[in-house]
Amino acid sequence: MTASLDGEIRDGCHQLQVRVYFEDTDSGQIVYHANFLRFMERGRTNYLRLLGTSQHALLQKAQNDEPGFTFVVRSMTIDFLKPAVLDDVLDVVTLPQEVRGASITLLQECRRAEDLLVRARVRVAFISGGKAQRIPKALRLAMEGHK
Repeated sequence: MTASLDGEIRDGCHQLQVRVYFEDTDSGQIVYHANFLRFMERGRTNYLRLLGTSQHALLQKAQNDEPGFTFVVRSMTIDFLKPAVLDDVLDVVTLPQEVRGASITLLQECRRAEDLLVRARVRVAFISGGKAQRIPKALRLAMEGHK
């Protein structure tokens, strides 16, 4: 059951399905643009979870005064191409593009079947104590293996 909640890694990319609910839409039942950011955040989080990295565990370490780490969005370029509407089932696709020492660039798409609705390029940084840190080797290798 958990695998379906988290999506799956297939053909080198993470795929997650989300349904558009009334709360995701504006008065015209069209998805409010900022909600696509939420859908893509779920995609990135579940991708990391399937690679064996729990953001919750990373944050807990930081709260316990251990050297905790977290990912933060450093930059994002996004194109809104077509709208999504109430009850649509969307595929959120996450693909690692570039894995560097302390940052990862991901390509993300929100699709409705064959229709590309939103495309984004997201750069996330790995930080601890407010400073960039090297991404753990195991996670870096896992992401590079899925490129």
